[in-house]
Amino acid sequence: MDFAFDARTEELRGSLLAFMDEHVYPAEAVAEEQRAALASPWDTPAVVAELKAEARRRGLWNLFLPDAEYGAGLTNLQYAPLAEITGRSPHLAPIATNCAAPDTGNMEVLAQFGDDEQRKRWLEPLLAGEIRSAFAMTEPEVASADATNITTRIERDGDDYVITGRKWYISGAMNPDCAVFIVMGKTDPDGPDIRRQQSMVLVPRDTPGVTVRRAMRVFGYEDHSHGGHAEVVFDRARVPASALIGEEGGGFAIAQARLGPGRIHHCMRLIGMAERAIELMCRRAVSRTAFGKALGQQGVVQNWIADARVTVEQLRLLVLKTAWLMDTVGNRGAHTEIQAIKIATPRAVVGILDRAIQLHGAGGVSQDFPLAELYAAARTLMIADGPDEVHQRSLARRELKGYL
Repeated sequence: MDFAFDARTEELRGSLLAFMDEHVYPAEAVAEEQRAALASPWDTPAVVAELKAEARRRGLWNLFLPDAEYGAGLTNLQYAPLAEITGRSPHLAPIATNCAAPDTGNMEVLAQFGDDEQRKRWLEPLLAGEIRSAFAMTEPEVASADATNITTRIERDGDDYVITGRKWYISGAMNPDCAVFIVMGKTDPDGPDIRRQQSMVLVPRDTPGVTVRRAMRVFGYEDHSHGGHAEVVFDRARVPASALIGEEGGGFAIAQARLGPGRIHHCMRLIGMAERAIELMCRRAVSRTAFGKALGQQGVVQNWIADARVTVEQLRLLVLKTAWLMDTVGNRGAHTEIQAIKIATPRAVVGILDRAIQLHGAGGVSQDFPLAELYAAARTLMIADGPDEVHQRSLARRELKGYL
């Protein structure tokens, strides 16, 4: 990255780059070895706690939260280059710095919409990295990218809410440290405004009626580092009315507020994943010989590397522009750009990773390089936070509006 940021961002970048070189990259292999020896595949390797302690010691903690009361107080533009760096090791660095989804979005929800009791009980231990959390919205029976489709019921019963429904791909739910779910369901399923039918409630993991049924695989991976992606059943799970976040009917609006920053955070990290892929491509190209010369001397390989560099530079500028707009005109004002990066970034990074895998041959699809897992993560983000086609549809409508 050649352009300069403000002094604080540059200082944090330098500290984070050193942390990655000195601790995170060396810990990748250690984490895999430790995980293989754990009693449960969902337990956290001991090296993660060591990384967390070192990150806190260096002041690299809760960097994503713009509210200085709870986090680092950085703007989106300041956080963008830091998230990119953590994206180079997406299964360790975000967790080490307490900047991993879904906890990030859940902390933002609690900070913005939670009451004092909810913040004390759940936000404070999340900020301290003492517990993990999950966000339960997606359902297997409906197209959950349209949140008005969800069927989980949240029914008022005296001083309680009763939750009934089935969710899946609930990230983090397999982790034993996951202590609470933010559950989105319908409190007014027949209400006239389809965007006021939904509410969100906090459901402790140990609530009777909550069953974490199984881990869902992603391209064959169980994604241990993120605590898995679980199928969860809520069978008349009962929580007090005080577990409601915000107001009844506010769930859709809260979800939109949560997803805006989440989308740009994913895109920031995706650029880091692409940079890691380019580095691996270059190292492979100068060290591997085929048909009498180094791969880097093959024209097709040179084209792949050149195209990857051009693509990453374009994506970075678009993401930084979006971050700047979010800071200056808000999420609504940056709506078109948020959708643009959500469409462009995963698609382009998947292409870069695909060529990096090709350059590595059989090694590219093996566990000896991070490329296969990075590919699975990037390809999944073409679906997560709303399939790309949903964003294309919305963006096209906004473009066409001026011509109607």
